[in-house]
Amino acid sequence: MAVQDIVKYSFKETFSLSTVAFEKACTIDHSAKQNAYSIYWIQEGQGTYNIDFEQYTFSDNVLFFLSPGQVFTVDSEKIKTAYKLTFVKDFYCIQTHDKEVACNGILFNNIYETPFVKPCKKDTAKLNFILESLIDEFQQEETAQYDMLQAYLKQFIIHAVRVKKENHVIKEDAETRLFKDFSLLVEQNFKTMHSVTDYANRLGISPKSISKHFQKMGAKTPSDFIKNRIILEAKRLLIYTDFTVKEIAFELGFNDPAYFTRFFTKAMQKSPLQFKKDY
Repeated sequence: MAVQDIVKYSFKETFSLSTVAFEKACTIDHSAKQNAYSIYWIQEGQGTYNIDFEQYTFSDNVLFFLSPGQVFTVDSEKIKTAYKLTFVKDFYCIQTHDKEVACNGILFNNIYETPFVKPCKKDTAKLNFILESLIDEFQQEETAQYDMLQAYLKQFIIHAVRVKKENHVIKEDAETRLFKDFSLLVEQNFKTMHSVTDYANRLGISPKSISKHFQKMGAKTPSDFIKNRIILEAKRLLIYTDFTVKEIAFELGFNDPAYFTRFFTKAMQKSPLQFKKDY
């Protein structure tokens, strides 16, 4: 592996910035389940990544965002310049700041759309300036460093949200807001709440209304949405943990492991153990 330079700056193991510069194009093989929020910025390079079992190909100047629990695998990459920002909830809580920044469900915790964002020349200059400011602040070790670092991270995320909105039409109508609220609620509760009625009660509307909203948007049915999220987590646990099928069933809120096996097999056309073996 011809790595010329990898520099990592960190703050109390809650926030870090890594800068990567390769002497020449090379391939790194790695696979990991994320345990923090991560922002990758590939400034120069190309490759193919698998994120939650979906394949994405990219080339030059792309940002992508990963949330805790997501599975990230490198098929191939030839990277010249890249940055990685990693932070935990204790450092910056995207849910707490969502009204200000609106990144929850757009950049992070959005497993239903492409995770890639491509900044233009002007946006690239702004993001570069913030990164340079972050590196400078990491090196200062002055008072109130936490506040300064958090402020720069927040600026970076805000600019990334703006870039996302420039490249993807993000509607703010009632259907879209409900879809976002529903998807975030599923993300938080899919291990314990499996029925549309449970979510409808939490949202204060009828299951039929949710179905109509989804239909208007051309989205999957609410029940399929919940089922797909459970299946995704089952696949993550099968591949990246040593849990037995029985343990995975209980982890995902199934009282009957045999029913979970039938549920998984119907969705994937193969049993949990066969899926693990094939993968």
